[in-house]
Amino acid sequence: MNRLLRTVILGSLVLPLAACGGGGDRARADIAASKTTTIGVNAYLWRATLDTLSFMPLLQTDSNGGVIVTDWYVNPNSPTERMKLTVSILDQDLRADALRVAASREVLRGGQWVAAPVQAATVQKLEDIILTRARDLRRAAAPSN
Repeated sequence: MNRLLRTVILGSLVLPLAACGGGGDRARADIAASKTTTIGVNAYLWRATLDTLSFMPLLQTDSNGGVIVTDWYVNPNSPTERMKLTVSILDQDLRADALRVAASREVLRGGQWVAAPVQAATVQKLEDIILTRARDLRRAAAPSN
């Protein structure tokens, strides 16, 4: 019943678009790509974030709220430093301002983990990587002309 209802609703939304001219194919694909998701946020940003952070252990993922929280990650090449990330996806549209990355960093001093500053460039670079990956995913999903 749920599937039938979803199909009817989706059909009633797409049918009026079928009357649009030849340029409407691209517009329909863009609308479908950014708005039709089974999660509460942009699916490309969500997938790109998970792909980008796949090397880190995840503590929490909330696809409806758009939040991904990692556990502390220690780079094997730098065992005296660890990072923890929180990524928030704030919108259903694929836009740069729909993504926010917050990072925490600690360094090992005298056997204790001590908070240390995170360079702004690190957070910006992570956001850029996620956005680039999301755009690549979107391009790959778009029908070719």
